[in-house]
Amino acid sequence: MRTLIVIIIVLAAAIAPLTLSAEGVASEKAAHYEDNRLGEHKDESDKFKFVRVKIAPMYPGAYLGDHGEPWSHDYPEAGIHFSKILSELAKIQVVLDEDEYIFSFGDLNLMKYPSSYMWEVVFMELTDAEIQGMREYLLRGGFLLVDDFGGRDIGTFQYHLKKALPEFEMKPVDPSHPIFNCFFTIKNFDVRSYRASRARSEYLGIEDKHGRLMMIINYNNDVSDFWQWSNDPFQPIEDTNSAYKFGVNYVFYALTH
Repeated sequence: MRTLIVIIIVLAAAIAPLTLSAEGVASEKAAHYEDNRLGEHKDESDKFKFVRVKIAPMYPGAYLGDHGEPWSHDYPEAGIHFSKILSELAKIQVVLDEDEYIFSFGDLNLMKYPSSYMWEVVFMELTDAEIQGMREYLLRGGFLLVDDFGGRDIGTFQYHLKKALPEFEMKPVDPSHPIFNCFFTIKNFDVRSYRASRARSEYLGIEDKHGRLMMIINYNNDVSDFWQWSNDPFQPIEDTNSAYKFGVNYVFYALTH
């Protein structure tokens, strides 16, 4: 991977790993998955672990990654590359050189990991139990990055959000928000998008009753594609740097709020 051209900043103290509260949960049994690549293989919640949420059913043995299950696009390269950059930028322990875990919202093991990711939400098809799990994850302190969608695709996503979080509203987030200033200072949103629509990228969020962002939504954008292809010498380094800055800020906001 090419060296990221940024100033390497090392924090004075490590950020302690977080575990979400699970009070009132009746069972800690892991969810049953249709494929043995899914779910937690071992507890790695003592470090930062890049984890993804499966948002639709899949056939056993289905291909994961580009040209496979839509919600698995950029797997596993984006997570591996991003984890490497995060470990070089800050003094937190990060799981490296390992495919991300893929959880459903119905798996209580997801509660161990305070930051998680969803791709291609136009394909969301959650069960009632998964919708309830999504609600619990977010209200207990979890944070979601929603990436790689735009245009009219937002309708399916809004439908599921209304069922999971009916009392909360999705709102625009501007560059003055702490999420864009908690590690790097991101002054504007003039970044190139991998998405073909050419529409201007927007950033949306949903806050809990305390004002904490539970979710950041990259609308008309796909930062993870830049992570995935950051080792390609033909990709502009400025675009790669920008995408990593957004991702690093998202993680630090999740770990400190």
